[in-house]
Amino acid sequence: MPLNSWTSWPLRESLSHEGISGTRLWIGRSVRVLVVAGLVWTTLAGPGFRGWGLVAAVAGMAITVLAFRGFFRTTLERRLWPSVALFAVLEAAAFGFEFAGARTPAIVLWCACAITAMGRLPLSVAVPCSAAALGAYAAVNTDNWMATAATTVGLALAGYVTRLDAEARGNAHRLLAQERAARKAEAETAALTERGRIAREIHDVLAHSLSAQLVHLEAARLLIQRSTDLEADRDHLLERVVACRGMAREGLDGTREALSALRGEVIPVEDFLRRLTSAEGAQLDVSGEARPLPAEAGLAVRRVVQEALTNVRKHAPGARVHVRLEYAVDDVGLEVRDSGGRGKPGELAKSGSGYGLLGMRERAELLGGTLESGPDEEGFVVRLRVPA
Repeated sequence: MPLNSWTSWPLRESLSHEGISGTRLWIGRSVRVLVVAGLVWTTLAGPGFRGWGLVAAVAGMAITVLAFRGFFRTTLERRLWPSVALFAVLEAAAFGFEFAGARTPAIVLWCACAITAMGRLPLSVAVPCSAAALGAYAAVNTDNWMATAATTVGLALAGYVTRLDAEARGNAHRLLAQERAARKAEAETAALTERGRIAREIHDVLAHSLSAQLVHLEAARLLIQRSTDLEADRDHLLERVVACRGMAREGLDGTREALSALRGEVIPVEDFLRRLTSAEGAQLDVSGEARPLPAEAGLAVRRVVQEALTNVRKHAPGARVHVRLEYAVDDVGLEVRDSGGRGKPGELAKSGSGYGLLGMRERAELLGGTLESGPDEEGFVVRLRVPA
């Protein structure tokens, strides 16, 4: 047996009532009350206790009960020397009952002390304390030596089994508490991750919408500032305001779409790409066996396509765009390729922070995927691959 098992205290959960059902707890208390009541009755009803002797017997029993309660409390607090001192008081009380002629309470007290010490003290202290109590019991027992030895060994084993049972209960309760703490931490981590995902989606949606709105609002401001006839420029101003209004609505719709996608309440990626490419005049090819994608993988495909098409509108207006979606065994691939614009960059070319594709790359890496972008033979290409 390892050395620390001899010197260490039983688990705190083993010494307390933690993990014990209410029914078992009340049964144990009822049994203890009945045993104490029976001992009090058999002791005080005897002919040897009259007058001051009766008062001394009642006081001795009261001290014994208080000492037992104190012993349970000090062992729960893991205070060794106060526990040993109270154990000595209990042993002295047992000898007092024996000298007063109350052998039954003395024997019961010695046996209870032996079992309790074995279950609540470190083994290095419990073994000699239990041996002292059982030795006193064996010394006063009037049975033959074989019966006394068998009873002594049985009581020692009962104390050790009680200790093992309490240790098992304490370990089970501690593991249960650790599991609950782990589940709570896991739930908190999941909540933080979910908040991060939602924040990232809303940021990506609003970054597209607000950057475009900023360009139109800036153009409207310059038009108002430089115009000498606002009535003549009324149509241009109205066009800018209507464009901003439409982009704000698209931003709100995109935010709702992102939240719906995180909840799994969104149209399949393939259908989304067909709608988007049809609206943008792009060509879409799909290869592989189509299947539902996880929420984050599907959102990554959506956001990369939107970002790539936005970049085409900003930097290569009029370019032919080819979008290719590939369903592989363990992942999904996306490629957005443009032929290079022949006209001047659009009015959105200077809008935004320039970190759109960088943010998409970070999103892909968080999912364990990759994103590559750069010039191609004719124009620009964006390639995404994420596990799915």
